[in-house]
Amino acid sequence: MELLDKLNWRYAAKAMNGKKVPQEKIDNIIEAISLSPTSSGLQPFEVIVITNQELKEKIRPAAWNQSVITDCSHLLVFAAWDTYTPERINKMFDLTNDIRGFKNEGWENYRQMLLANYPPRDSEVNFNHAAKQAYIAFSQAISAAAFQGLDSTPMEGFEPEVIDEILGLKEKGLRSCVMLPVGYRNESEDWLVNLPKVRKSKEDLVTVIE
Repeated sequence: MELLDKLNWRYAAKAMNGKKVPQEKIDNIIEAISLSPTSSGLQPFEVIVITNQELKEKIRPAAWNQSVITDCSHLLVFAAWDTYTPERINKMFDLTNDIRGFKNEGWENYRQMLLANYPPRDSEVNFNHAAKQAYIAFSQAISAAAFQGLDSTPMEGFEPEVIDEILGLKEKGLRSCVMLPVGYRNESEDWLVNLPKVRKSKEDLVTVIE
């Protein structure tokens, strides 16, 4: 299976060479992100795609000074909604109705259920729920990059509050949750590149209940 071959090939690149990724390949990653499943189809996150070198230099100290921040081609920052609001929920439900061209009673009842339950919840609970949806799309982005022969570095090692301030996310009702530098590995500088992949045995990973 080609996908498994690509996933075996990929690893968390620790050094990149600065080579630019064709825009078409980045567009494919964005499309994979857009097609990712999310709870209730709300897509409660946004992706900030950064190519500006000066901005990447500014972000790097807040990301534990990791070189892939500045040596990648594109830096993808996944930013989840800071909370659920009636406006955000209604916007996605209305979009669904517009695209499908009709209203469904069950779907409208589901809308009212979400409106009654999500906005009143603690904002931290809502952010954590939204961030989980962003992580699903984040995983899709990693696979889409690998499928195209691109390297990436899944990254939680950064100061979210600083990144939020640099990118002005708070004003947009967003909070950064994970980042993905995308580019090409620098084999001469990356200590991890030739090391074998380490994973649990299937027996330790999977429980089968028949």
